[in-house]
Amino acid sequence: MRLLLLPAIIIILVNLLVDSYIYGILKRRCDKLWPSRVQLVSALLFQLAVIVAICLPRRGGDNTVLLAVMWTLYSYLTVYVAKYIYVAVDLLSRIPELIHRRRIKWLTAAGSVMAIGVFGAMWWGALINRFAIQVKEVDIPVSDLPYNFDGFRIAQISDLHTGTFGNDTSFVSKLVDKVNSLNPDVIVFTGDIVNSRTSELQPHTSPLSRLHARYGVFSILGNHDYGDYSDWPNEISKQQNMDQLISMQKDMGWRLLLNETEFIHSGTDSIALIGVENIGDPPFKVYGSLTQAYPAVSDSVCKVLLTHNPAHWTDSIANNPAANIALTLSGHTHAMQMQMGSWSPAIWRYDTWGGLYNDIDSTHYLYVNIGDGTVGFPARIGATPEITILTLKKR
Repeated sequence: MRLLLLPAIIIILVNLLVDSYIYGILKRRCDKLWPSRVQLVSALLFQLAVIVAICLPRRGGDNTVLLAVMWTLYSYLTVYVAKYIYVAVDLLSRIPELIHRRRIKWLTAAGSVMAIGVFGAMWWGALINRFAIQVKEVDIPVSDLPYNFDGFRIAQISDLHTGTFGNDTSFVSKLVDKVNSLNPDVIVFTGDIVNSRTSELQPHTSPLSRLHARYGVFSILGNHDYGDYSDWPNEISKQQNMDQLISMQKDMGWRLLLNETEFIHSGTDSIALIGVENIGDPPFKVYGSLTQAYPAVSDSVCKVLLTHNPAHWTDSIANNPAANIALTLSGHTHAMQMQMGSWSPAIWRYDTWGGLYNDIDSTHYLYVNIGDGTVGFPARIGATPEITILTLKKR
């Protein structure tokens, strides 16, 4: 907490400087007093709101507290990102004043338009785009694919973070209806069904239990599903939370793979669907074991691996001739919930942050689904919620 307090204090102080600058120019440039007064009062209220939000018990509190904090911090962010843009452009417009010339007024006006545009884009991402489901269809060439699985269709969804939706099940219901309408052979969910506590899932079990595919619905756990982001009175309470999550998914009709393998049969052919618990890079804890889930990964069986964090593929599967795993499906990155075209800031954290990847000899494929929910901030700026239809094709 102390480590987070210092950056928060610095940010608040910087924002107060920004507010002071805006207050000063409003007093000088506006004929009426009310614009500067509105700026002063709103700035003080925003700083007070963010201080309260920072002090609320996010890890120990219930989901209502978490949602209140999330929306407060996001509102604060949208306002101050816009203010940063305006102040930066206005300062540029005043450079001529250094040589006793007039401010470039059109540049200040452009800064105002840019600030309003960014503010609008951020709220568009929160109120509209985070519900705009996109279906992506991808063909996966597999050299050892059994004959009866040529054309086999896998629907992948990921990272629902149901706690961010609270008790509102409308988006989850919409997602379920869309997945079912695509008529996949199997549905897989690649982790992070909650933010921090199993109780977040309770309102959404009914719509999620409607997911249906010929060969069933399979899931794995993500880093958020273990209760590591909440404070518990003891280990027994934390384990009860975990047991409840496992039980809920079973009641939903999902087959949760906990370092396990399920064989899917079609006629005389079969493929192995491997599901590992969370395996990833620091600071995320490692719970999974590929060896436990499937000891003989070098055998000739055609395999599809479900692993939440794509770093597992990068570290252990790609360019590894001992790992005969044709396709790996992951989530986790969310594309940092920001994407412009084929670029996302997630590239600064993960080389494999979204879409289809393959290694040097194209024997190991990875698909990273950028998720369907939100965490951290309740918006998707670009990076729309994704349903992936992966069709296996005989190479």
